[in-house]
Amino acid sequence: MDSTREEFFHDFRQDLLAGAEANGSFLLAEFMEAVSRELTETGFIEGFEFVHYRAQRGMRVDGYWFDDEGGLDLFVADFDSRAELASLTPTETNTAFKRVATFFEASLTKNLASDLEVTSPEYGLARQIADRKSLIRHINLILVSERTLSDKVKALPDSVTAGIPTSYHIWDISRLHRQRSSRSHKEALDLDFEAMFGTGISCLPAHLGNDTYESYLVVMPGAILSTIYEKFGARLLEQNVRTFLQARAKVNQGIRTTIMTEPGMFFAYNNGITATAQGVATKRTAEGLQITRITDLQIVNGGQTTASLFHTRRKDKADLSQIFVQMKLSVIDSEESEKVVPRISEYANTQNRVQAADFFSNHAFHIRMEEFSRRIWAPAGKGSQRETKWFYERARGQYADAQAKLTSAEQRRFKAENPKPQMLTKTDLAKFENVWDDHPRFVNLGAEKNFARYASRIGKEWERSSDRFNEAYFKRAVARGIIFRATEKIVSAQSWYNNGYRANIVAYTLAVISELTRRQDKSVDFQRVWNAQRISAVLEKTIAVVASRVNDDLLRPMQGISNISEWAKREACWTRMLDHLDEFANLLPQEFTSECLSHDEHLSEKRSARNTQKLDNGIEAQTKILAIPAAKWNMIHDTLVSKRLLTPKEMGVLKIAMQMPMKLPTDKQCAVLLETLNKAISEGILVE
Repeated sequence: MDSTREEFFHDFRQDLLAGAEANGSFLLAEFMEAVSRELTETGFIEGFEFVHYRAQRGMRVDGYWFDDEGGLDLFVADFDSRAELASLTPTETNTAFKRVATFFEASLTKNLASDLEVTSPEYGLARQIADRKSLIRHINLILVSERTLSDKVKALPDSVTAGIPTSYHIWDISRLHRQRSSRSHKEALDLDFEAMFGTGISCLPAHLGNDTYESYLVVMPGAILSTIYEKFGARLLEQNVRTFLQARAKVNQGIRTTIMTEPGMFFAYNNGITATAQGVATKRTAEGLQITRITDLQIVNGGQTTASLFHTRRKDKADLSQIFVQMKLSVIDSEESEKVVPRISEYANTQNRVQAADFFSNHAFHIRMEEFSRRIWAPAGKGSQRETKWFYERARGQYADAQAKLTSAEQRRFKAENPKPQMLTKTDLAKFENVWDDHPRFVNLGAEKNFARYASRIGKEWERSSDRFNEAYFKRAVARGIIFRATEKIVSAQSWYNNGYRANIVAYTLAVISELTRRQDKSVDFQRVWNAQRISAVLEKTIAVVASRVNDDLLRPMQGISNISEWAKREACWTRMLDHLDEFANLLPQEFTSECLSHDEHLSEKRSARNTQKLDNGIEAQTKILAIPAAKWNMIHDTLVSKRLLTPKEMGVLKIAMQMPMKLPTDKQCAVLLETLNKAISEGILVE
């Protein structure tokens, strides 16, 4: 057996054991969370809710997610905390799928919910399946396994379950290993048009033979584009576009009107879509060149057009036979995709200049957070003599990549300085921040939708003042992460906890505590949490009593709602808790208030951190400006003057730069020079 796969299995298992201990969760729950986090980050699924139900009647389900387009993901686990890597047989695979399919059938047609405990997660899922009977259009049955799939398991063709089209997916330990090991960190979509639709797609080559990449102009039938989106959903959209669409309506009314009233004019009226792929297969036919296969098709502009075609066909029964969409397709190999695709996405979406659309791994905010995480040492925790770091993973896979070329001894040192439990992703950060500063229901909507909300909010705040995102902000974010993860452990340990809705309870518990302190003109002392690298006994007690009351409230949804997780996503859920805030306040231990910072103390800390960041920004700007020789500034000046692109202010400051080191620009002048430098770069002037 592949030694690297064996190593991955054992490392994965050790991470599960450590995670379950740290989070106070059962191993099965930790396994499902780990796998679902992987699948969410790669875009295979949009979100995940844990629910474990196992019956003697041959039913089992371990998680689910309803998307906005009539899709339902149902998960079933093959997990027994095995110490050694084993093989998953075809018989066991079929049995697992049959059990989860039986759960769906019983929920849909046999009123399974009536046999279940009303407050249990499985009751909520069974009721929601029954309630959504007319809305569910497609099911994905997803088997996740700690074993490696036998070579005897061949293709799993689509079928029908209780009248609903059904697809089957297996994520075994080998597939997870491949996913982690791949350079792109993302499983590619492989579209065989001839197999799926019986024909290729007409195209024209838009590249010369000596070009470094291929490009095509494609006429895409609307019906085919809609069908692809129905099958693959958000996986078809490049991440920037996928996250951008989370905050917008799915159907553009102008597009819908054209589809319904003037389908023959759609090609003329619509701007079309921009897409990328890692590979394309073509063939010559009597009708001309056709694309027969595309590997990893990703739409980087035109996601709303695509979604609107799908929704209008589904909801309005629109005929798409007369609709065609122009598509610009660029073939970018995996080596270049991480660098080139985000640029294509950014430039293609310039007509929708919304902060959320470009707030991704290359945004200055994430770069700054990454720099803090690599530089700032966290104080040694209780009982430890060694300081550590909180590793911020700005781009997916950075934590693993940082160790790829290290020796065994260097890897041990790296992990000692950057423990795996202290690794934070962008979606982790969004979760920690939104429960305190924005709205708990967004955290319950899933990682991507929550990140979209956070991206939009922080993007706007960055434009207003980037200085507030400083070392203190980073430390506060880490402290909030420490509190969040401690709350998960506290909730799991409570006698009233029934192994369901932990994510919902945690989000609302912290949101209530945040709102209570805010209304008292106080703030939790996050610096104290950072210094201790743990929460105090008083805060732990506070969390426990508030969580108990939150749980009681969550388990009493408004009339007409049966699924607690769905209730937690409603505005009304938070509104009702706010109405009962006085009752929450009466539960707080007296010593909790004395631990909090006053409003003035909190503002003083923020002002001090912001002033420090301003000073750091000035030093950073001066360092960058002084590194460019005067002769280069002279060339920038002459070029931009000839193009009439300089303001009088910029011309004056450039003359100072041209005299360096005899004259040195001030902090404010350096800021002007940085803007001028960006202007020169956008004009194609080489400044390095």
